[in-house]
Amino acid sequence: MPILEIEHLGYAYGKHTVLQGISVQLEQGKMYAILGPSGCGKTTLLSLLGGLDDPASGQILYQGEDIAKTGLANHRRSHVAFIFQGYNLIDYLTPMENVALTSKQPPLPILEQLGLTAEEARRNVLKLSGGQQQRVAIARALASDAQVILADEPTGNLDEDTAAEITSILKDSAHQAGKCVVVVTHSNDLAKEADVVFQLRKGQLQISTSDTDSNTKSGGKSTK
Repeated sequence: MPILEIEHLGYAYGKHTVLQGISVQLEQGKMYAILGPSGCGKTTLLSLLGGLDDPASGQILYQGEDIAKTGLANHRRSHVAFIFQGYNLIDYLTPMENVALTSKQPPLPILEQLGLTAEEARRNVLKLSGGQQQRVAIARALASDAQVILADEPTGNLDEDTAAEITSILKDSAHQAGKCVVVVTHSNDLAKEADVVFQLRKGQLQISTSDTDSNTKSGGKSTK
């Protein structure tokens, strides 16, 4: 059974419709990439998947249960981990303290895996560069017990080598840790590493026409 199911999802800002009747199933153990032009609704879709907002129509199921009925706050707290484009770190804490909020695991190993030194891990996060803060945000999500990772441009503030490392870690989170990883990105390099690539255009989500055979084998299923 898929871990997340989207059924006939719709959303609008006033009279401007951004999502129209989207239906898709997302599975554990796979990394999904969502591509599309700026303003097409990619981040909105991610927010709905994470229970940050209610859809105008349709529903989102987590392990077969409607998240609106089980509680959006419970869904955010128990089922999903976010990697925000704006970091959303607790700015008066250190990286280690930020990661410790979401995990009982020792925070230093994963921070070091993402390129921070032990000394940097003990600084106030406001004393870190934007790229370092992005790594802390990623570490916080990866250390969580949540089975779904939702990432909004997770490599956007990173250099090419670090971006490749982060992409590899996200893949491992899906393939080795069995999580469902959903990434909104403008990076074709990141998208190429995903198991299934979606295109979001004019409110519709469809499997990308490039690499269709390999994506179809990965099990992504989408309808208008």
